[in-house]
Amino acid sequence: MNNFVRNDSIVREIWGKGDTILFIFAGASAEFALNKAVDWLYFTGKLPADPLGRLFSTVAYARQIVFSEMDAANKAIDRIAAIHSGVEAKRGETIPDWAYRDVLFMLIDYSIRSYELLERTLTLAEKEEVFDVFYRVGVRMGLVGLPQSYAEWLVMRVQHLEQNMANSHFTKDLYKQYRKHLGFVRYKLLLEAQVLVVPRQVNSLLKLGNLPLLNPVLVVYKWSRMLKTDWILKSIILPAQYKAEIRQLDVHRA
Repeated sequence: MNNFVRNDSIVREIWGKGDTILFIFAGASAEFALNKAVDWLYFTGKLPADPLGRLFSTVAYARQIVFSEMDAANKAIDRIAAIHSGVEAKRGETIPDWAYRDVLFMLIDYSIRSYELLERTLTLAEKEEVFDVFYRVGVRMGLVGLPQSYAEWLVMRVQHLEQNMANSHFTKDLYKQYRKHLGFVRYKLLLEAQVLVVPRQVNSLLKLGNLPLLNPVLVVYKWSRMLKTDWILKSIILPAQYKAEIRQLDVHRA
């Protein structure tokens, strides 16, 4: 069977672990709030209205791509492109090419950062593999101006971070929504996770600080994984109404 992502790929391992996915979400939630195209998220209303629901829907699409054979993965990518085209038609505007690239760049960067935070340092070949998977997603979506290699992506990633982010009124409102939907304790955990995973430029704009208090919790969490009790901590971190989705975060393994 011809899969979109090889069975032995590091990308399947990254996206097959719930804790890694939670850190990917933490980083992306920070960067989405800063992105100069964040007004598109407010046009649809989905992210500010239900940040956690948006997380699980994003995970579902990503896994359709990462864990499916080629035709099914391509159909999932085509559905994503069609959804965005529909939003553009409703608004009568086109989402900027750089905004599409930013989303792919986030998925590449936070996949690497989250895995390295929780597991180990990736090899250059593994990082290139992560890049290749999301590069092919971008090609299938018809995006223009994509970097042609991991090395080129590293340069463009820095440029995008410098050019496409700002702390705006949308940023402040989105963080209010995060706090509203997560509650005080979970919101503080989100901020601590962001300190651990986001690039320097993102931290600087959000003024998150540089002394993460979550490090001791990570030590406990890693021990809980060894004892197969990490789902308990996930249940504490995420609201009870998402219990089924929490359980499913670890369904797919490499």
